[in-house]
Amino acid sequence: MTAAAQWKKSSFSGGGEGNDCVEVADLRSRIAVRDSKAPTRATLTFPPAAFTTFLEALKSPHPSPR
Repeated sequence: MTAAAQWKKSSFSGGGEGNDCVEVADLRSRIAVRDSKAPTRATLTFPPAAFTTFLEALKSPHPSPR
């Protein structure tokens, strides 16, 4: 799965080298996510609808901690 997938690095990479981020691949029926610092380790996959819901939740404003 990971060899044939076209991985895209997050545009919100941290640090000067952009190494502190995740990579995402569209596998048609699933969305795959992996750590860019350890690409050969575990890969998480999600149904597209669940991944979209997750991204929308990240974009929504969250209350500030007290």
